[in-house]
Amino acid sequence: MRNTRARNAPLKDIVIVGGGTAGWMTAALLSKLLSRHYVIRLVESDEIGTIGVGEATIPSIRTFLQLAGIDQVEMIKATQATFKLGIEFVDWRDLGTSYIHGFGKIGQDMLWLHPHQLWLKMTAKGQARHFDHYALNCMAARKNRFCPPDPRQTGSPLADIDYAFHFDASLFAAFLRKESEKRGVERIEGHILSAERDGESGLLSRLLLADGRTIAGDLFIDCSGMRGLLIGDILGVGYEDWGHWLPCNRAFAVPSESAPVLTPYTRSTARPAGWQWRIPLQHRTGNGIVFSSDHWSDDEAAAALLANLDGKALGEPRLVRFRPGMRARSWDRNVVAIGLASGFLEPLESTSIHLIQTAILRLVALFPGTAFNPTDIAEYNRQTAFEYCDVRDFIIAHYKVTDREDTAFWRYVKHMEVPDSLAERLALFRDSARFFVHGKAELFREESWVQVLIGQGLDMHYDPMVDMIPEAEVANHLRDIEEVIADVAERMPRHEDFIARQCRAPAILATG
Repeated sequence: MRNTRARNAPLKDIVIVGGGTAGWMTAALLSKLLSRHYVIRLVESDEIGTIGVGEATIPSIRTFLQLAGIDQVEMIKATQATFKLGIEFVDWRDLGTSYIHGFGKIGQDMLWLHPHQLWLKMTAKGQARHFDHYALNCMAARKNRFCPPDPRQTGSPLADIDYAFHFDASLFAAFLRKESEKRGVERIEGHILSAERDGESGLLSRLLLADGRTIAGDLFIDCSGMRGLLIGDILGVGYEDWGHWLPCNRAFAVPSESAPVLTPYTRSTARPAGWQWRIPLQHRTGNGIVFSSDHWSDDEAAAALLANLDGKALGEPRLVRFRPGMRARSWDRNVVAIGLASGFLEPLESTSIHLIQTAILRLVALFPGTAFNPTDIAEYNRQTAFEYCDVRDFIIAHYKVTDREDTAFWRYVKHMEVPDSLAERLALFRDSARFFVHGKAELFREESWVQVLIGQGLDMHYDPMVDMIPEAEVANHLRDIEEVIADVAERMPRHEDFIARQCRAPAILATG
């Protein structure tokens, strides 16, 4: 037993490769949770630039801030952040349509039946309004209102408001760097040429920098972006391509001047060969267009982006190429890939930062000793694969469930085959609008699937148990939900007024 413990002795040196959002999130969280028991160094090069786009998040970001010991208001001010209640999807079901995927609760159940079941019955009879009217986050977003949840408001929709943030990704990384360095994380400026491996174990032992320096470590965390410098180039771990399900493989990003109204939601507008994002920040608006190079040229995509901005562009669009998919293994030997080095899913549902966050927490839960137990590594990879496939299916559903067939791109995604896991879930929704959780790590729960599938126009039959309730009672219940939510949303402060009072960021030049 003594020998076993010795072979699996605690690690000492953690080396993070790459900065940006993934690298500095990893440094910030590990330096807080591991309580300075490890030497943590981060190697990055100023020669490698970042896109610095506006970044949208989901509510789990607040858990990250809490665990990392970061003050929410300080973060908002440092990153020019705004609040986010959900995502508006424009022209996704068909041209001229719009719906919001809002965070938080939808209406109020009737007995054990969820509001969407009641709505499906009554909307078929012409006795229900657009589904947005039954969720406070959606209606508050439509009215450009925001306030945080108030748990004292028992029984009120105000108690169930959920929210996330929009922020400048470069400013967020810089903010986390400052916090990490306060806790002893050492940043090393340098360009990595290669790495040495132990001849017997195959573990990485040290990094070789362009200027001749070497950086030794026990655990290496690859946050080098889509290249996957360690996990891909050096260890040769393969990549599973999901381009046949997610054909968008390029994006242009460009900032623009602030719009007249500071909206508390992200906007995603479907375009002929992809979609365009709009992310409002305090000092500017972040914009981008995600598209399929098989259906649009770079010039066509850039022109579409620039033609559909709310304000003057503050630079030239910058192109990013990517390949949707994931690594065959995110943890191999003593290298753990986090962020884009682990996989890429387009930012349609703002999941990139969440996937970084869960990867870090998963690593902490399965933190290795020097033996690098294969069962721990296998469990990490199993959980990572489940999470990526779960998010993948939700994103694919936005494309698959549509009435659009007006371009070759939309005809392709509407009629393409989808993973069995998604096909089964869609079948269950079509038959009875029912939802069941497939695993503990599942990110998007019933409220999310319901809002998106209703918004996208999936033809669903309601739960037959709804017919047990008199129709007049169902109609009155939905009407009560609608009236309460409309009243509460109207009384909430305007988003920009709330920011001005609580967390206005210092004025900076509105550039990329």
